[in-house]
Amino acid sequence: MNPLELVCPAGTPAALKAAVDSGADAVYLGFRDSTNARNFPGLNFTRPELDQGIAYAHGKNCKIFLAINTFPKAGDGEAWHRAVDDGASAGVDAVILADIGLLDYATKKYPDLRRHLSVQASASNPDAIGFYQEAFDVKRVVLPRVLSIAEIAALNKEISVETEVFVFGGLCVMAEGRCALSSYVTGQSPNTNGACSPACSVNYEETNDGKMISKLGDFTINSFAADEPAGYPTLCKGRFVANGKTSYLFEDPVSLNTALILPELAAAGVTGLKIEGRQRGKAYIAEVVTSFRKAVDSIDQDEMVISDLNKVAEGQRNTAGAYSKTWR
Repeated sequence: MNPLELVCPAGTPAALKAAVDSGADAVYLGFRDSTNARNFPGLNFTRPELDQGIAYAHGKNCKIFLAINTFPKAGDGEAWHRAVDDGASAGVDAVILADIGLLDYATKKYPDLRRHLSVQASASNPDAIGFYQEAFDVKRVVLPRVLSIAEIAALNKEISVETEVFVFGGLCVMAEGRCALSSYVTGQSPNTNGACSPACSVNYEETNDGKMISKLGDFTINSFAADEPAGYPTLCKGRFVANGKTSYLFEDPVSLNTALILPELAAAGVTGLKIEGRQRGKAYIAEVVTSFRKAVDSIDQDEMVISDLNKVAEGQRNTAGAYSKTWR
């Protein structure tokens, strides 16, 4: 089996330190602008903060991956090129890219800079991955959250690049890099602006009967009873009426958690285990990374060390997602 690399999120310098100190093998982060897919106020890194973060991580034998994983608008790629330039100059261990033009830029200007293919590129078959490898010499591909373990194992037998899969955190039901729902409602897209359901468009209203209504722009996304926790309003996790029934039509508010199937993922040939959550605080990062560090380190033992992470999971519930595909 390949050695497993625990790849952990950081939205702030404090979260970076928490991830490193809790046992991350690599930390992924982004600049404080629209070049990364978590472009929210108060998150991400300035150039000096990146320099400091690299020094701290490298001092503890941890890698830094820079996510430049949104898509520039035609003729307006300066900020994305500058992000690649500054990441290379700072000494990041890899850049995570999705846009073909940006991959071409990085390949030609920095041929020795390690390139990972972002999940935003949504490459999930040998032909697509082979193209990126041949054209841009990508060393690793982050797989979309739509493949079963059997499908990942079969894929790894046909490709020669490393694969990285999501193991904990928020789910996305859309093919990554293709979702436009947020842009229809708020004018901001996770693929170009780096923000899905931005906070400036979110509003909560109490009704006379004690319910809490969550809205995104002018659209009502959900209605919660007085004793029911009110979740964040994203279109894919709203409750809608279809065929006379009100339900979470696209996706339930629930977190991915693969702790129990890590041995199967390892046997399928994956290299990177990616924890989602750059928008989360340092306490969350510390708890989740510590838990997965223990689980990864105990895979070969008689009994794996598995922690209960339900209290930090979305909706206090977890799922194995598409890895199991129990609906088939």
